[in-house]
Amino acid sequence: MFNLRAYTTVHVVVSLVALAAGLAVAAGLLKGKQFERWTPAFLVFTVLTSLTGFGFPFDRVLPSHVVGALSLVILAIAIYALYGARLAGGWRLIYVIGAMLAFYFNVFVLVVQLFQKVPALKAAAPTQSEPPFAVTQLAVLIAFVVLTVAAGRRFRPARQRGVPSA
Repeated sequence: MFNLRAYTTVHVVVSLVALAAGLAVAAGLLKGKQFERWTPAFLVFTVLTSLTGFGFPFDRVLPSHVVGALSLVILAIAIYALYGARLAGGWRLIYVIGAMLAFYFNVFVLVVQLFQKVPALKAAAPTQSEPPFAVTQLAVLIAFVVLTVAAGRRFRPARQRGVPSA
């Protein structure tokens, strides 16, 4: 028997781990470093977040499914850039953009969930088409564009090997 409450709890915990690991990975990229433990944790838990998102009952394709599918495609490319291409040449920048974009998608969904679950935010934007929601999402997008550009400029791994360095 499918226990929706337990499944939701697992999905939320996986998502929170992905967000925490994403924060660490983004901070590392901005410092020009690749963290050996945080990077695989971020990639695995972000993949799991997207995959478990498809496990909820639904009767039509929702925006969350589109975001999840895009995230999985981007993660596949980022994982290849890191482990397959070993960040050689242009793959370094592809990895940075992919990792930051996957992290952005996690934060985007977090904002959606906060506006759905936190009473004050829900009151400010009950249908998520109101200005407070749009302004918040725009601010998050702008922040991620700026952070991704900075990470792309700063991240230069010391060694390009199959396993992340530093």
